[in-house]
Amino acid sequence: VVVLDEAQTIKNSSSQIYKMVMRLKARQRICLTGTPMENHIGELWSLMNFLMPDILGKKSDFNQFYRTPIEKDKDIDLLEELKKRVKPFILRRTKTEVATELPEKTEIIQSLELLPEQRNAYEAVRLAALEEVSKVLYQSKNNKLSIANALLRLRQICNHPNLLNMDTTLQFNSCKTEWLRNTLPEMIEEGRRVLIFSSFTSMLDLIEADLKSLNINCIKLTGKTQNRTSLVNQFQTLNFPVFLISLKAGGTGLNLTAADTVIHVDPWWNPAAENQASDRAYRIGQDKPVFVYKLICKDSVEEKIQIMQQNKSLLYEELISQSQNPLAELSSNDWVDLLQSPLYGNI
Repeated sequence: VVVLDEAQTIKNSSSQIYKMVMRLKARQRICLTGTPMENHIGELWSLMNFLMPDILGKKSDFNQFYRTPIEKDKDIDLLEELKKRVKPFILRRTKTEVATELPEKTEIIQSLELLPEQRNAYEAVRLAALEEVSKVLYQSKNNKLSIANALLRLRQICNHPNLLNMDTTLQFNSCKTEWLRNTLPEMIEEGRRVLIFSSFTSMLDLIEADLKSLNINCIKLTGKTQNRTSLVNQFQTLNFPVFLISLKAGGTGLNLTAADTVIHVDPWWNPAAENQASDRAYRIGQDKPVFVYKLICKDSVEEKIQIMQQNKSLLYEELISQSQNPLAELSSNDWVDLLQSPLYGNI
């Protein structure tokens, strides 16, 4: 028997780890994963092809007959056909079914107004990004890197303008760091233990500096961290009230049930990954109600990302989970809409 835990690791059929795993010989194969699809349904093909080679045909055939019609053309009949084909081989157990003793989890969307100087910086970058993206689309170029970079800059400003210009002599401020400075001391005084997630390690650095100025002890986990186990033990044994964690470093594989509060500083493209991060605290062993805060800037690309996630996740939930990647299936109008301003209309 070969059992793959965190089986989404082999989601890329072109990766070396996928090729090595496919060489393993066994009469029975099992995949265990909370996110069988993180970006697109082609990743489901990779897992199924490991379990039972060719059950979904060759990758090129699968893309032609299933992935493209379902993701691009919204073919519901083919989606239902694919669902019936894989359903006999999938045992899906939700957390509410398995961990019936878990306390309540409350999710709170915390809408924040961009500060005046933050709004000015956002609008300047938005207009430049809209012009850049419009040019790419007008030239019919499929330059997703250029578009992603434009959106990245807007997301960075929503977090803190200094993420674009790390010149500390410029006295920018951020609605998110302001909210954290005003809210965290009260939370900690109440005895709350807090996980703070961001997809930007530079944002975690700024938050860490703020916490030090407030005399709040914290620890930080990023991709550069070597002593993960030590940091987890320090947090679990109540030595630190705040744990700063980056998306890639701490989205999975951590048990942090000492925490009862999770704060997502920025929204992630993939709602499944966001839920995985929240579940570092909300898992077996948790005996306290858990509060999950999502900081979203009003009238910004973050607000539109949230709406777009909700609108475009239905096909994937119908098949197996809420996983999806909006970047992979946006139309030209979607791209432009992301960069339009609800404040000033279609500039």
